[in-house]
Amino acid sequence: MSKFLLAPLSRRRFLTTTALAGVGAGLIISPFGNMAFAEDMVHLRLIETTDVHVNIFPYDYYRDREDNTVGLARTAALLNGARAEAPNSLLLDNGDFLQGNPMGDFMAYERGLDGTNVHPVMKAMNLLGYDAATLGNHEFNYGLDFLNKALAGANFPFVLANLANGSLAGSPTADKTFLKPYMIIERTLKDGTGKEHKVKIGLIGFVPPQIMNWDNKWLAGNVMTRDIVETAKAYVPQMREAGAEIVIALCHSGINGGQPTEGAEDSALYLATVPGIDAILTGHQHKVLPGPDYAAVDGVDAEKGTLHGVPAVMAGFWGSHLGIIDLMLQKDGAKWKVVDHKSEARPIYKRDGKNIVPLIDPRMDVEDAAREGHEGTLAYVRRPVGETSAPINSFFSLVYDDPSVQIVSQAQTWYISELIKGTANAALPVLSAAAPFKAGGRGGPDYYTDVPKGPVAIKNVADLYLYPNTVRAVLVDGATVKEWLERSAGMFNQLTPGKAEQELVNNDFPSYNFDVIDGVTYKIDLSQPNRYDKDGKLAAPDAHRIVDLQFQGKPIDPAQKFIVATNNYRAGGGGNFPGVGPDKIVIEAPDANRDVLIRYIHDKGTINPSADNNWSFAPVAGVTKALFDSSPNAQAYAASLKNVTYVGPGENGFARYALTLSA
Repeated sequence: MSKFLLAPLSRRRFLTTTALAGVGAGLIISPFGNMAFAEDMVHLRLIETTDVHVNIFPYDYYRDREDNTVGLARTAALLNGARAEAPNSLLLDNGDFLQGNPMGDFMAYERGLDGTNVHPVMKAMNLLGYDAATLGNHEFNYGLDFLNKALAGANFPFVLANLANGSLAGSPTADKTFLKPYMIIERTLKDGTGKEHKVKIGLIGFVPPQIMNWDNKWLAGNVMTRDIVETAKAYVPQMREAGAEIVIALCHSGINGGQPTEGAEDSALYLATVPGIDAILTGHQHKVLPGPDYAAVDGVDAEKGTLHGVPAVMAGFWGSHLGIIDLMLQKDGAKWKVVDHKSEARPIYKRDGKNIVPLIDPRMDVEDAAREGHEGTLAYVRRPVGETSAPINSFFSLVYDDPSVQIVSQAQTWYISELIKGTANAALPVLSAAAPFKAGGRGGPDYYTDVPKGPVAIKNVADLYLYPNTVRAVLVDGATVKEWLERSAGMFNQLTPGKAEQELVNNDFPSYNFDVIDGVTYKIDLSQPNRYDKDGKLAAPDAHRIVDLQFQGKPIDPAQKFIVATNNYRAGGGGNFPGVGPDKIVIEAPDANRDVLIRYIHDKGTINPSADNNWSFAPVAGVTKALFDSSPNAQAYAASLKNVTYVGPGENGFARYALTLSA
């Protein structure tokens, strides 16, 4: 450690240290600049954005309202201060900027790029003066032609080392890469005495190899990917030989622990073991480093922001954070080396209880750069993108097979069926698990989906799928399917045969845990107690609410294997469903469930969300009024459902309904 280096600095001191000699009196700078008082020591700041996903404005297009938790325009306001603190800085984007909200779809499906217009995200990024960027997996969602036209509008370069045009060559460095694999830029950096030094900085980019699965229809036969670590081991020495004194990896890949595997999707931690890499920008997982997200991962210092000792940062998603890595460089003979570092992820908002408090106002010039695209997107989300041949509502989603759940399952099945083609699981049947989100309860009597027959606009998708979950698929057997449904059946109270009037719904059970599994048929016998308690623990081993469970008209085989499409919450163990967890995941898809729903509607043109009635309640003798609440607006639909009657007004604005369960 150099004798010139100081002890670690507090956040307050980090932001309030005063002027750097030779730069200008009164300028607020990073303490790393003040630490470089000796000749041949310089401070270099790397500034990262990642996973912006076309979120330029602080706006939620799905809900058609402002959103203070997102927006590059707000992140850019943090950029002003970050640059002022550190005159020697590079602004870098780590990918996933082209797709992810309706503005991306608007530009790809509606407006298009013809070589004369510039994508709004590029307009915003050009304005901010990026020094370089890499590509994320979502850049490929609209095909290579659209991607190339989008990149043509950028005033800054892109690097990507592990994607080859055509087939792979004998080694990574022999590949004809889709983009320049790396670049070396020479920057003049000032030390603490004001003396200028020329430093050669190498930048190399990586994308998850799984793009070949996720966007196979666009990429097959056109490009091929390589393993991230394998590629780095080949190129980093070449970069050093070409004169790079400092090497920065722009790695659109997340952080996973354990042993590396060939072609791993989340390889940033393994990348840190490659000799010659001085700092790593990470992303893809939509998390934050430094911070608690990776505190439990071996090899990660979540407080300092290092991967096996290499400085790293992950700047959240949708513009939620600005990532910063400060590097102290010292001349060691003829070479520069990193002798100290500090990582930080600066947020654009904070949570105060249930309230979102923005920490900075958005930059109007950034909004203005993309305003035409924003206004076009607003018109796009408010305009129909498809048709529904039947109403889609969730008024009775807790008591009947329901169209709002059916359409989500149809989209998930459609999507996962495509993804498993050509894989080892291609021959397995695909089921889909989906739950009603807007089903009254604590949300009140207006908290229901209600889309009438006819045109469907993109903003209606927020009604159909509230959460920004991403699609997952798990591999389970028939026995697990049954237990999955047993856990879901906790949505209901146990009913006593012969008692005419009873409360049907267990109001302490969240509706988002009431999974309906499409692709099988079954009945729920409410004369039985719940097999699982509220925490998902086995409570009544002899109880079985799920009866007559069939697949393709025959009793389900407990040993048969199934692929079940679901979301990251459930597949990751959310809700404590027996036999379902990360070890069962076979597909970690990159797309959000609601984006898949939009694509499905767009692809089909006219959708038929009518429920197929694959589940129902088994008769319970003598129960003529199983009572439940729904919206007063549900009366118009009650008459169309067998055995459902309107009872009268309920409490807190709800209406009361009854379901007859007696045979």
